[in-house]
Amino acid sequence: MESTGTNTPAPDLDLVTVPTRQGLEAVDIIRRAASQAGGVGPVLHDGSGDTLGFLVPSGTADAWDMPGSACTQTNGRGMRFGDDAASPTAGATGWLLPPEAVGPVTDPEVLRAALGEAARLIEAADNCR
Repeated sequence: MESTGTNTPAPDLDLVTVPTRQGLEAVDIIRRAASQAGGVGPVLHDGSGDTLGFLVPSGTADAWDMPGSACTQTNGRGMRFGDDAASPTAGATGWLLPPEAVGPVTDPEVLRAALGEAARLIEAADNCR
């Protein structure tokens, strides 16, 4: 989404939230896979550092069933895009990857595959200790 020079309401999108460690791995996996259509879209981080949220197309929540994650409908609530989008929601939540720096949304199937790969990598790393 391009900045329009104004602070405009967000379109209806869904939000996939995951633990931060898995989310960061997924961001890296998607970015490394240059063949992935669309790449990674905007990503939110919460103020406590516990979770990351990936913006995905509206309707994704209806069929999302990935263990360890949640997908909720946002209906555009609490998010603003444009020049004043640094704090999209109340509290200390902010953009890890802002809308103007990446694609419009993350493809849900690409995200699902990356989250699965991230979970396997984390499990393997934890078992090596």
